[in-house]
Amino acid sequence: MSANPPANPPAGPPASLARRLGTGDAVAIGLGSMLGAGVFAAFAPAAAAAGAGLLAGLAVAAVVAWCNATSSAQLAVQHPAAGGTYVYGREQLGEWWGFLAGWGFVVGKTASCAAMALVVAAYAAPPGWERPVAVAAVTALAAVNYRGITRTARLTKVLLVVVLLALAVVVAAGLGGTGERAGTASWDLTAGGWYGTLQAAGLLFFAFAGYARIATLAEEVRDPSRTLPRAVLGALAGAAVVYAAVGTTALLVLGPDRLAASSAPLVDVVDAAGWGWAEVLVRAGATAGALGALLALVAGVGRTTMAMARGGDLPGALAAVHPRHRVPHRAEVAVAVVVVVVVLSVDVRGAIGFSSFGVLLYYLVANLAAWTQTGQHRRWPRPVQALGAAGCVVLVVTLPPASVLAGVAVFAVGIAYRLVLMRRRRASSSGSASAASSHTQASQGPTSRR
Repeated sequence: MSANPPANPPAGPPASLARRLGTGDAVAIGLGSMLGAGVFAAFAPAAAAAGAGLLAGLAVAAVVAWCNATSSAQLAVQHPAAGGTYVYGREQLGEWWGFLAGWGFVVGKTASCAAMALVVAAYAAPPGWERPVAVAAVTALAAVNYRGITRTARLTKVLLVVVLLALAVVVAAGLGGTGERAGTASWDLTAGGWYGTLQAAGLLFFAFAGYARIATLAEEVRDPSRTLPRAVLGALAGAAVVYAAVGTTALLVLGPDRLAASSAPLVDVVDAAGWGWAEVLVRAGATAGALGALLALVAGVGRTTMAMARGGDLPGALAAVHPRHRVPHRAEVAVAVVVVVVVLSVDVRGAIGFSSFGVLLYYLVANLAAWTQTGQHRRWPRPVQALGAAGCVVLVVTLPPASVLAGVAVFAVGIAYRLVLMRRRRASSSGSASAASSHTQASQGPTSRR
């Protein structure tokens, strides 16, 4: 008998998820997450932080995201299981590192889910009905995810087409419209200073984090050694091009000050350019983009929650996989419930900063884990991971102070939770060992008297 048996030994190996996704499916999920997550929401706070310097911030965010993407792809090939950096951190660095990554992802992306639901409501709901509509969006998309990952991929592709069409109209209006433009005369690329530029980069990093959903779906893609690197880098490259085009257009038409003050900047772009007729299409694209991001976010957070439950860092009941739909149904329901609670208590801009805090720490662990890989598992040189890790630290500390304080507090809660959980496990293991020893002595007693 083992001296330290697990507190809750599993009845058998955990049920696996079905490998049903190809490269196109994975790229669509990543692009749908990135475009919906940032293009309709992140430019305004970035402009408030850095003015026209948000373009430099966008470049910084893209470089850090590329470093993180290569680390994620390299790790996902070696560890093609659901859970992303939670799994990579555990396998490469130790259980505590895995827990910190998983906790950062779950809490950060829960905030992202709430932000995207609120964006849906801001563009689609009548005044006064924003939060009920946001709750309805979360509930409906959780139901879609519950039915299976292939349905998630199909719906994400449809939403992505609508988003790309709307963004193409925005760029065409900005470049070819007849309205008045701010031009480049008001641009001061140094208005925010280095701190403002880095803060804008940290906020815009929120927009690039969609490729994390590809890694968390590693247990559901076909031929992961080929699919994952292609999907991660392809989705990131596509998003970077779209963001650069849309961000430049918004600055040209609105100027830094008006962009910073806008609650619906891309709608304001088409209106200012004289294409008011296109407002309905842009609002539809914003709604579709936010819905696509929310759809993929709920899927990714649910799978990381399942992985943490498998590892014993969250309640074991959340590790269940639905026998028919092959999805982590209990984890997804739990995530949806928490997101609804957050929707009722946050605003979009605060959620973006808090999400960036959690996700940047998640990728810090990913870069450190990729640094330890050797031999055939290494696809990119270690300086790439060093740059990615340093970039994550710099962007975290330059986020808005309120986001940093909230993030530190939530991480402290997570650490305290795991310490209590570990103490209970040790007590349970000690009690089990003591009971086993007493049972052995009792069974040997009559034999010794004979």
